[in-house]
Amino acid sequence: MYTNTLRGDNIFAHKYQLLQNVYQFAFTSLHVMPNTHVVLPLNTPRAHSSIAWFTRLSRYMPSYMLTNQTNQMLTRMLRDCMVMIVTLLMMLPVPSVAQWALMRSDADQAARAGVRYIYNLEFDSARAEFEKVIIAYPKHPVGYFLDAMVDWWQIVTDFRSKNTLDARFLSKIDKVIAVSDAILAENSNDIVGLFFKGGIIGFRGRYYVLRDEWLKAASDGKTALDIVMKCAEIAPGNRDVLLGTGLYHYFAAAVPERYPYLKPALSFLPPGDKKVGIEELRIAGKQARYANVEAKVVLLQIFYGFERNYVEAMTIAEDLVKEFPKNSYFKSYLARCYVQVGNYEKMEALWRDILLACMDKKVGYDYVTAREAMYYIGLALKNRGQYETALQYFYKCDEFCRKLDSKPSGWMIMLNNHIGNIYDLQNKRDLAVKQYNKVLSWEDYYDSHKYAKQFLQRPYGK
Repeated sequence: MYTNTLRGDNIFAHKYQLLQNVYQFAFTSLHVMPNTHVVLPLNTPRAHSSIAWFTRLSRYMPSYMLTNQTNQMLTRMLRDCMVMIVTLLMMLPVPSVAQWALMRSDADQAARAGVRYIYNLEFDSARAEFEKVIIAYPKHPVGYFLDAMVDWWQIVTDFRSKNTLDARFLSKIDKVIAVSDAILAENSNDIVGLFFKGGIIGFRGRYYVLRDEWLKAASDGKTALDIVMKCAEIAPGNRDVLLGTGLYHYFAAAVPERYPYLKPALSFLPPGDKKVGIEELRIAGKQARYANVEAKVVLLQIFYGFERNYVEAMTIAEDLVKEFPKNSYFKSYLARCYVQVGNYEKMEALWRDILLACMDKKVGYDYVTAREAMYYIGLALKNRGQYETALQYFYKCDEFCRKLDSKPSGWMIMLNNHIGNIYDLQNKRDLAVKQYNKVLSWEDYYDSHKYAKQFLQRPYGK
């Protein structure tokens, strides 16, 4: 029983009250003026009370996990509410390196070359290009902004760099803000200062989401929102800006559609439109000067994760891999697309290529990526009837799961059901039963309990 601050018999009531107050956080700490898109902060006792509840939520949520199904559902709602409010704030239009750079052609070329190096995970080369920009324009935020993005991509693509780059990344963010503030001190409406300050604060918010620091993420999201709304009025027609507007228009509509109970919490934000968002992203992908690749990345994520249009996602992923063959993120997405469309021959070949890159410890190819590769290679071998070899990949994948996760992950749960299946096909029923019972002792993941019970009643393949 949970006894630290909240008594166990009152947990459900507290959860419900917390959910109400998270919704209230949206309405009281951010206020949308009627018939406008101008967002103004309200500094009221009620808003402070809601932020205090938000803090309590993030502090006590891990202790709320009970066996009661209703409580578990409300726990998920609370977590989703925190994640989606912060995520949507991060998706509001953010500055990109666009017409506002005002640089000579040599510095502009260095910036664009450096951006391409980032996407190909050639981080040292990217830094060298951005250093040229910083030297040429030491009082302009663009070089510092792009240099910080090198660290950002290292953080999100390489598990080995986890937490080791955090301090440096945050320090670089402070530098961008300082340079931008110096420009804004002379002119508070300077588009360069506003764009890069809003953009880097947005990236800091995304970093806090990655590190589960929700209150800081929400605060940065609100600050970035205020700045970007000001910028949006100054930059109509900018193709690079369409990345941000497309992101926002799509997800502001898609998130409430997928999570209807979040509508009250998100109603303080401007309305979205999925079709408009996708079209804006398509235009940015074709015409943006600097944000074209990032627009394609967002479209890939949308078509794969939200629209479930795997053929469209596969087309985009193939183009990205062709353009940036060293990028593990793009290759992994393409391999997943092959899984979803049923092209198992290409799927296995690409996952093997990815696994070899992991074994060679290439940049961006980490243990997390290797685990996924081993799972899908094992699955391909199982489907081809090469059971002993498949088991070796599943065993190794299981070993990685135990090293990477504090508790059984979805990968671990699924692969152990597959191991049980292979034991059944090898007429090792006792071993198969142990696997299925092991799966039942863990959290139910994508009907894993349903299948384990089914295989206990009737051996797999019989």
